Formats: sequence, structure tokens, C-alpha cells
Amino acid sequence: MKRWKKIVLSLFVICVLVVGGGFGYAFYQLSKMSTTKISKTDADLGIKSTAITKVEQSTDITNVALFGVDRRNKSDAGRSDSMIVLSIDQKHKKIKMSSLMRDFYVSVDGHGQTKLTHAYAYGGPQLAIKTINENFNLDIRDYVTVDFYDLEKLIDALGGVKINVEQDEVSLINSYMSETARIEKKSFTKVTGAGPQNLSGIQAVAYSRIRYTSGDDFKRTERQRTVLTGMFTKIQSVEASEFPSVVSNLLPFTETSMNSIDIMKLGTKVIASKSTTSDQARFPVDGYWEGKMMSGVWYLVADMKATVNQLHKYIYDDIKPVAK
Repeated sequence: MKRWKKIVLSLFVICVLVVGGGFGYAFYQLSKMSTTKISKTDADLGIKSTAITKVEQSTDITNVALFGVDRRNKSDAGRSDSMIVLSIDQKHKKIKMSSLMRDFYVSVDGHGQTKLTHAYAYGGPQLAIKTINENFNLDIRDYVTVDFYDLEKLIDALGGVKINVEQDEVSLINSYMSETARIEKKSFTKVTGAGPQNLSGIQAVAYSRIRYTSGDDFKRTERQRTVLTGMFTKIQSVEASEFPSVVSNLLPFTETSMNSIDIMKLGTKVIASKSTTSDQARFPVDGYWEGKMMSGVWYLVADMKATVNQLHKYIYDDIKPVAK
């Protein structure tokens, strides 16, 4: 999950330039991002009065939704295969990532009980944020989205990522790449064997999409974290003199509800908090959920009262959840 930290921080790191006096350059770089306006009213975002009270008590914590979307083109809403609540915690000097499982059985406004991943497809980031807020009593007002094809470009811009590929993953990586290459009308290089290796964008995205090995979707979310951790490591290794250029290459592949000023303010919070630690947790926690088949569809049904409590303790009190 640390991987998302740097992908998102690369959006905010321009603020370092601002601190150094480069206002004009910062605004120029941020203008490369795709900004999508969403309603910011509490009702439209599903923010409850209890969540507002929590926020008022924790003004040093800011939550942003991060979505990794599976879509074939920009005109599609797509399903959010990866959903992470990024918490900038100035109190505990941490940046925390709370990963929410895609098959979570939740209530989606206008669509009844269904999988959390469907909210993005039904109503884009607006409904996805509202669904998270309503079901988990949070106060999220902004988001950042990256789709699989832009993730591919992000990885290539970084020169690939180092991944330890397992033997049973090799053929599946090549299969997913074949599908992607056919859609994008491009060639690709097959992964020829297992072991540590530098994967290109198309290879790494194919790796992150694998579902049909032991571990299923839980293993897939682990692969996604592995890919993004690799990206995080790559960005961390960039020389300071090269960093503005790297950020410039990454920003065009992201979409957000925040304008330049919003991002600069949030980036300033990151810098002011002097956050040196990043942490992650997955929800629901093992022992607090069960898989259920309903009308032929598999859902992850959680103890929502316990899950919301664990999520809040993690975000606001820095208490990491423990599996049963």
C-alpha cells in the first residue's frame, strides 16, 4: 500500500516547489491533471452528522479516496477494483492507507445491497465516495483515480517495477497481456519465467489483475499493493534534480476532484506534518467477515459494526486492527 502513497504524493509533491517559491511552475504542472467536479454537499457525499462530529474532533486528519478503475476507455465509468482511503494524519505523523475489499456487501444509494466495486460503475466517483461515506461513516470529500491503462503508462514512465513473479502467475500474466495488447493494438513482450524481474507497464498491470490462483481476490489485492509498492520505491529513488520531470510525466495520467489550490493545500499539510511513516490495513479484518452466495453471486459479508469501529480507530486513533 505504500505504493499508493507515492502515486498520490506525486500529486502533492509539487507543493515542495511552492514552498521553494515556484508558484507559477507548480500551477503549470498541476494543470496537467484531469479535474472532475463533483458535488461537495454533505447530502450528496453521504456525510452524516456523526462523521462531521468526528472530523471536528480530529481536524488534523484528512481523508481522500483513491480508486484504481477497470475500464476500457475514458468514456466508461468502470468498476473500482482497488479502493483505498488515504488518511493524512498530522497528529500521529503518518500517512495511512485503508484498503476496502471490492466484494464488500454494502448499500449503494438507488441500487440496494450489492458489491462496493459496483458503486463506481453505477455513478462514478460521486456515488463511490457517497457509498464509502454512508457505509463506513466517513467524511471523504475528494478522490484520485487511475485506470489500468493509465497505470500502465505511469509504470512505464518510471522505467518499470521490480516484481518477484511466481511460477503459476507466468501464463496468466501473458494471457492478460494478450487481451490488453489486442484492445490497444500494440505488441508486448512475454514473461518467460518466474523469479525477481523488472516488469514493464503492460506486464505489471497484467500481474496485478490475476485472480485465478490460490488466494483469489485477497491475493490479487496483495499483487496490486506489490506493484504500487514497487512504484513507490522507484519514485523514492529518483534524484532530487530529476523529480520535477518525473512528476510532470505522472500527472497527466491521473484524475481528481481537487483543483490546483486544493492539492497545494493538501500537499502543504503533508509537508507540515513531517510524516515519515506510512502504514496500511485491509478491511474487513480476518475473522469479521464471511463469504456468502446470493442469487448465484459471491459476496463478502462483514460484521459492519465491528468493521466501522476498527476503521475509525485506525484512521483517527492510530490503533491497528487485529484479526480474530
